[in-house]
This record gives sequence, C-alpha cells and structure tokens, in this order.
Amino acid sequence: MSDPVLRRFEPRDSQWLVAQHADLYARDEGFDSTFGPLVAEILHDFCTDHDPGCEQGWIAEQDGQRLGSIFCVRLDEQTAKLRLFLLTPDARGKGLGKRLLQTCMGFARNAGYRDMQLWTHESHRAACALYAAFGWQLVESRPVHSFGVDLIEQTWKVTL
Repeated sequence: MSDPVLRRFEPRDSQWLVAQHADLYARDEGFDSTFGPLVAEILHDFCTDHDPGCEQGWIAEQDGQRLGSIFCVRLDEQTAKLRLFLLTPDARGKGLGKRLLQTCMGFARNAGYRDMQLWTHESHRAACALYAAFGWQLVESRPVHSFGVDLIEQTWKVTL
C-alpha cells in the first residue's frame, strides 16, 4: 500500500465529493437532502469560474481511492476562504487532515492572501481542534437551523 498523495481537484471528482458530503453529513450530523445540492452548487461554481492562480482544490487519495478534499477560494483581494474540507472515516486520525490544511494554507499564502476564513459547525470538534492548532481563531458562533437540524454555526479566521 502506497502513502496517501494530494493531487489537484479535477471536475471528474465532483460527483464523488457531492456524494461523500451528502452521505457522511446525513449519517453523522442528521443533515437533510438540501446539503448535497449546496455542495454540488459550490463545485459547479468552482469548475466553471475559478482562477487557478488564486483558487485551488485538492483531493487526497491512496492507491486510487479518494480519501478527502480541501479547497481554497477567493473571498476578496486579501482573504481566502477554506471550503469543502472532508476526510472519509477511514482516513481520519492519520495526519492527512493536517497535510490538507497545510497545503491549502500554504497555497493561500503563496497566492498573496493575507488571511483566510472558514465556516463550520461546533459539532466538528476534531476539525476545530486542528484549526486552533494552526492558529485559527473562532470569531463568531451562533445557533442556526440549517439542513434540517439545529446547529451552532461558527466562523474562524487566521492571519497568514
């Protein structure tokens, strides 16, 4: 078995990524069927209109099996947004999330962004601990009802 690799996202990864998000979030968080279409819309927009000089996506894979993803997209001239950070259950706890996050943040820094932000939910404790370990700060937290469930929505930021 080879070591996991990170490669650039390709449009052919979209269907897998939508299905993984929809399935895992339904199973783990109780999200309803509105979440998958949101992920599909994000990916469609990325595939049709991203600037590869300042926006990029990565897929983690091992022996041809996809294990996760992360994306860096432009929020404004100085701020990048981290999106679609996902690891399959079998890929968790092996340092792959750390590699994805380092790659994404390094790309944003090299693309000239001064800071990054992301949106997540409080229930994603392992991801939030990883963000904090990399210097991200929780800047907003509020209760919401999204995707059919009650959640605590969070916004995190980091200076690059």
